[in-house]
Amino acid sequence: MKKWILALVACLTFSMTAYATIEIYEFDNLEQEHQFKELGNTLRCPKCQNNTIADSNAELAVDLRHKVYEMTKEGKSKQEIVDYMIARYGNFVTYNPPFTIATSILWLGPIAVVLLGFGLIIVRSRKPKAVTEKDDQEWDSDKEARLKALLDEEKNDGDKQ
Repeated sequence: MKKWILALVACLTFSMTAYATIEIYEFDNLEQEHQFKELGNTLRCPKCQNNTIADSNAELAVDLRHKVYEMTKEGKSKQEIVDYMIARYGNFVTYNPPFTIATSILWLGPIAVVLLGFGLIIVRSRKPKAVTEKDDQEWDSDKEARLKALLDEEKNDGDKQ
């Protein structure tokens, strides 16, 4: 019985290493290998969104790596491969999307918000504070009488002592 349990544990242990495979790509020349590595580090995984296809373990990233490998082996240029990926997955697949009308908000939006905010701060800080005549009259009539009454009261208290 112990032999069967030991054999089962050994089979399960060795079968787990099948999941830990490393993808090996063979190229015809060194230039193709450099192009593959460069594209793997410059194309973004559409599923992970913040990883390159070289760093991601998602199934989509594996498929993209395989497609880049196939296209590189076919002799396609780097730009042709990038254009294919953009046509299929959109500008998001690149880390530096081009400046277009659709992406202008992404590029110009933060600058516009900062400029608008600083402009508003400058306008509000340079605007003089207006004193209305009503506030002036209020001070003259009500508060002046009250001030005189307080001063007279203090003067009378000082004379009594």
